Amino acid sequence: MNVILLRQPPVIVFGNGSARTCAGIIARRGFKRVLLVSSTPVLNAIKPLLDEFTSAGLTLVHAPPVDSEPSIGVFNSVLEAARATKPEAVLGIGGGSALDVAKLVAALASGRQHIRDVFGTDLLEGRALFLVCVPTTAGTGSEVSPNAILLDETDQAKKGVVNPYLVPDAAVVDPLLTVSVPPAVTAATGFDALIHCIEAYANKNAHPVTDLYALEGIRLIGANLLSAVRNGADLNARAAVAQGSLYGGLCLGPVGTAAVHALAYPLGGRYRVPHGVANAVLLTHVLKFNLPAAPERYAQIALALGADRGPNAIATAERGVTKLSELAKACGLPQKLSELGIERSAIPELARAAIQVTRLLKNNVRPMSEQDAVQIYSEAW
Repeated sequence: MNVILLRQPPVIVFGNGSARTCAGIIARRGFKRVLLVSSTPVLNAIKPLLDEFTSAGLTLVHAPPVDSEPSIGVFNSVLEAARATKPEAVLGIGGGSALDVAKLVAALASGRQHIRDVFGTDLLEGRALFLVCVPTTAGTGSEVSPNAILLDETDQAKKGVVNPYLVPDAAVVDPLLTVSVPPAVTAATGFDALIHCIEAYANKNAHPVTDLYALEGIRLIGANLLSAVRNGADLNARAAVAQGSLYGGLCLGPVGTAAVHALAYPLGGRYRVPHGVANAVLLTHVLKFNLPAAPERYAQIALALGADRGPNAIATAERGVTKLSELAKACGLPQKLSELGIERSAIPELARAAIQVTRLLKNNVRPMSEQDAVQIYSEAW
């Protein structure tokens, strides 16, 4: 059994209404001035929650909103606000974009390092500010992970910072905050969470400790995502998908993702395809490529999705791939790259970019060449 290192927030709060604990978590540590990193739609929906901070004697300083998947420019505008207002803590409330920015701002507010110095693994020297993250989508798992992703505008590439200092001091997962998320976003973020679990279970770094999270996350999201998409007020479905997303996030640090995410990154960097959508379009095509390398693993994934057991592992695994394809279609997600406005002529460029994402491809259960990536993009087109 290989060695695994688990780094998780010291405090994880989960449950309906749990967002109301945020002010107390910060106030009990003696902090008074809090930088709030969020997005415009979320801010409009959480005003009653923010009143809790005033009641607790806290001052909330609003950073510029993070209203899209974040670039270095967006990050720098929030970082400037942090340095100008000198908060003692950072509170990220929103989707993965807002949370990733909040995490990086908390780490880099001291000014000792610049963002371009820390892209990669284990390059951060520390974290300056106390950090609480509260997701409003059930998708990225950023609230419990050591990862943050930004778009580098200079080369139109998504780049990651992976470091234990990015693990928040507290994560608060309140499924009620996801109730107002529109169906399309629910579907895309839900598939992102599902793929975190799938890629953690079928992974060169897979481990029995994280297998428990990954398989249960697959089961929870696979059984409940469509209900959450079709009826956003279904609190049981919302809670199940949020729980599955949390489990996927807990797998990101010790195990990580693999080829689905690696091939999705260029779609976001070059074409601004939302991350969950890019993952969903590529998922089944990458899995078909991977199946021969880990049939037993993919068979277990299929069973967790509710597929019937086949005569052998490969047959069972293929039924799981079919299940995923049917779920994505039922959730209203795009089925092909051509639906996203990507020209077939772009495939070689996409493959060249994807194959550079070695941080993720090294985790994949089957080695992938540039020509393999071309073939997968072609099948997805």
